[in-house]
Amino acid sequence: MAAQEKLGLDVCGFFCGIRGHVCCNQKTPSIAAGMDEQALLGLNPNADSDFRQRALAYFEQLKISPDAWQVCAEALAQRTYSDDHIKFFCFQVLEHQVKYKYSELTTVQQQLIRETLISWLQAQMLNPQAEKTFIRNKAAQVFALLFVTEYLTKWPKFFFDILSVVDLNPRGVDLYLRILMAIDSELVDRDVVHTSEEARRNTLIKDTMREQCIPNLVESWYQILQNYQYTNSEVTCQCLEVVGAYVSWIDLSLIANDRFINMLLGHMSIEVLREEACDCLFEIVNKGMDPVDKMKLVESLCQVLQSAGFFIIDQEEDVDFLARFSKLVNGMGQSLIVSWTKLIKNGDIKNAQEALQAIETKVALMLQLLIHEDDDISSNIIGFCYDYLHILKQLSVLSDQQKANVEAIMLAVMKKLTYDEEYNFENEGEDEAMFVEYRKQLKLLLDRLAQVSPELLLASVRRVFSSTLQNWQTTRFMEVEVAIRLLYMLAEALPVSHGAHFSGDVSKASALQDMMRTLVTSGVSSYQHTSVTLEFFETVVRYEKFFTVEPQHIPCVLMAFLDHRGLRHSSAKVRSRTAYLFSRFVKSLNKQMNPFIEDILNRIQDLLELSPPNGYQSLLSSDDQLFIYETAGVLIVNSEYPAERKQALMRNLLTPLMEKFKILLEKLMLAQDEERQASLADCLNHAVGFASRTSKAFSNKQTVKQCGCSEVYLDCLQTFLPALSCPLQKDILRSGVRTFLHRMIICLEEEVLPFIPSASEHMLKDCEAKDLQEFIPLINQITAKFKIQVSPFLQQMFMPLLHAIFEVLLRPAEENDQSAALEKQMLRRSYFAFLQTVTGSGMSEVIANQGAENVERVLVTVIQGAVEYPDPIAQKTCFIILSKLVELWGGKDGPVGFADFVYKHIVPACFLAPLKQTFDLADAQTVLALSECAVTLKTIHLKRGPECVQYLQQEYLPSLQVAPEIIQEFCQALQQPDAKVFKNYLKVFFQRARP
Repeated sequence: MAAQEKLGLDVCGFFCGIRGHVCCNQKTPSIAAGMDEQALLGLNPNADSDFRQRALAYFEQLKISPDAWQVCAEALAQRTYSDDHIKFFCFQVLEHQVKYKYSELTTVQQQLIRETLISWLQAQMLNPQAEKTFIRNKAAQVFALLFVTEYLTKWPKFFFDILSVVDLNPRGVDLYLRILMAIDSELVDRDVVHTSEEARRNTLIKDTMREQCIPNLVESWYQILQNYQYTNSEVTCQCLEVVGAYVSWIDLSLIANDRFINMLLGHMSIEVLREEACDCLFEIVNKGMDPVDKMKLVESLCQVLQSAGFFIIDQEEDVDFLARFSKLVNGMGQSLIVSWTKLIKNGDIKNAQEALQAIETKVALMLQLLIHEDDDISSNIIGFCYDYLHILKQLSVLSDQQKANVEAIMLAVMKKLTYDEEYNFENEGEDEAMFVEYRKQLKLLLDRLAQVSPELLLASVRRVFSSTLQNWQTTRFMEVEVAIRLLYMLAEALPVSHGAHFSGDVSKASALQDMMRTLVTSGVSSYQHTSVTLEFFETVVRYEKFFTVEPQHIPCVLMAFLDHRGLRHSSAKVRSRTAYLFSRFVKSLNKQMNPFIEDILNRIQDLLELSPPNGYQSLLSSDDQLFIYETAGVLIVNSEYPAERKQALMRNLLTPLMEKFKILLEKLMLAQDEERQASLADCLNHAVGFASRTSKAFSNKQTVKQCGCSEVYLDCLQTFLPALSCPLQKDILRSGVRTFLHRMIICLEEEVLPFIPSASEHMLKDCEAKDLQEFIPLINQITAKFKIQVSPFLQQMFMPLLHAIFEVLLRPAEENDQSAALEKQMLRRSYFAFLQTVTGSGMSEVIANQGAENVERVLVTVIQGAVEYPDPIAQKTCFIILSKLVELWGGKDGPVGFADFVYKHIVPACFLAPLKQTFDLADAQTVLALSECAVTLKTIHLKRGPECVQYLQQEYLPSLQVAPEIIQEFCQALQQPDAKVFKNYLKVFFQRARP
């Protein structure tokens, strides 16, 4: 308290201003005081925010009070309150007590909690009105928490006590079943993350329950199902859910017996129970067990279901039930397949044959469910279908029936891939998203079919495709779309090396070739539905190798891309996707494009126009236009024209952008309205982005210089750089120009260098952390590419850049401003990355020529980066810089004073950094930093020889109180020629050294 007085802080006064804080002068509630009625008013959902805040604060008070939970226990036991929200609140307080503070209670207090819950349960039997569902669920949670805490020690008769209270009272049974589900959630639910200690406890509880009470519980479930199956469907469904949940870990024979199964099958015929009964049977079938026993269980279940008429699918109108039934059949089918797999693995051929026979008898039912018009029903059987095909793939010879099954599955998949009439293509919602996911499942089936019988799949698709495209004008859109879609899907379903669909295997090649020829000559690209149009373009691009075999079809496909069917389609969605696909088509067939280049460039001229900053919507968005500009670049660069013609075409492409840019920049300088400024800056940014994108067409084989385009891009640079000095909208303008500079450094040679100094000067003005962080990679790129050529420039701008960085890093920021802290961390990393690039590019003289004071300042920042900041990525970079500087300057002929710096600062850094608590040797990035630290020490030894060992032995390590034998061991490891040995040793050394 004295220190508090010295600082002049009124800690209590400070915290009492915070809502929810319990003042140290305030008494916590006690039994005598009762409940704070005013605070309880805030529990009502309609209460105003002040009341709600007070209730929240009151809840926090009760949680930390040692005895306030007793107020709540008393209120529940004596039914003091009728308000549902107060009752719920009381259970919440008890829940917190049981979950977090139960061990702090005395034996008497623990007994009180047990008695309170039992009293509350007894009261429910007499209560004229049932509690609300949310209260019953919360009560069940508290019972479950108390159960896992007490069952193994103080309350072994938990279930018997509960059952003796509830008997067969429907209200009591409801609570009993909710408690069982809450216990299952605590013990078994895989979505709940448990500690290893909790997992061990849960296993022990389940073992004890199996020994002591499970048969009694199962008997109680049977009695509940029998008593309430006709009179209380809600309780019966709850009980079926409990049986399904518990069957996974109890003795199956307790459930999988005649009396239980017969009752469940009876429930399958009761409309309000059958969905839950289906789910319960599914859980029984899913239970892990011996393969032969599982086969017998499934077969007996199937016989009963079949004889009861459940396999006659077409007579069932309830799709919700059929979806559950489909899931059950899927479970039975997959269980049989698991049994077959295990039996084959065990070499039990006789039983495996029997299992296969059992599987085959379910295929007709599987097909009925797969082809059902409701996608949920179909989706639920796909797992069985997929696994069945996997079995067929493993069989050496297929029977005629199996071949017929494969064909039937194939036809079902083709039919189910078809869109519904109601599918909304322009505004896709949740239903559409679900169908897209369902289609992905069907694609997996198609791929599996191709593995079983590629020839059959190819023939089936060809038959459907050919008959559909012969009459496409009179066929519904969904059938035309799916026919083209099937051709598209064959590319992945039939595995061949890239492009070999049209060479190699003549039968495959000719079938695909015929279908592609039909696709591009049938006129189907004119079909008036977006789904068909898009599928046409997707397929054309996927099979672009077809056009290298039959190039005569390229002109008609290009026209489809360029006219109202593609880039000028009435649907923005089609135009957008086509812009991307067109760019891919042209790139992949650039060698075949030469005869059409000028025609294409003329036809896309209007699509290249920069959208005016007035909100007018052009045909393509600016993102789509990027693809068109890239396409134009690819056409020009990859053409067979001479360099002069390429230059002229590139100039024609980029001059309108430059001219528009100049006009827009002038307008921006004069614009007053902020909204107008933003739209003009956006437009300018797009112009720079488009010019950048054209440069992606160049490659090592076709450089800017070889194409004669250097001058055009230098003109662009000249045009765009003035935007850097614009005081308005500088973030967006700088970002665009910086991206263009990155591209130019890649594409141009030393012609770009004269532009770098003035660009850098502008970008360093009025800098924020983010600006610098994005500017440094540009300097790194120039340094790494041009090295010694940029040495004069680097020497000149080195300290101005560092001053800008230090100024931003030293700016004060709010203590809890995470965003500012992260920006500074990223800037620090960028700064060290810059120093690494300079030293790694053989230009250490850039640093050396900055004057002794500045050099020392830089070196000190690197030492600080290695030691003081808990950022392993930066630390690793710092050690890389230090080892490089030692390598360059650490010899006998190095700069004056550097050897002293090595011993005074670099060697200590190599020990101080790993000794810090924040240096986490379990972290992968930190281990990499330690590895570089080891390299640094090895480099020092390499450059300074025995002098280094002597310094460590006689001065530095003794100053750290390292034992003489450890010093000896360390120096021996350091002198090992194998660097890896020392790296491994160093990790062990610091693991031992740290407390």
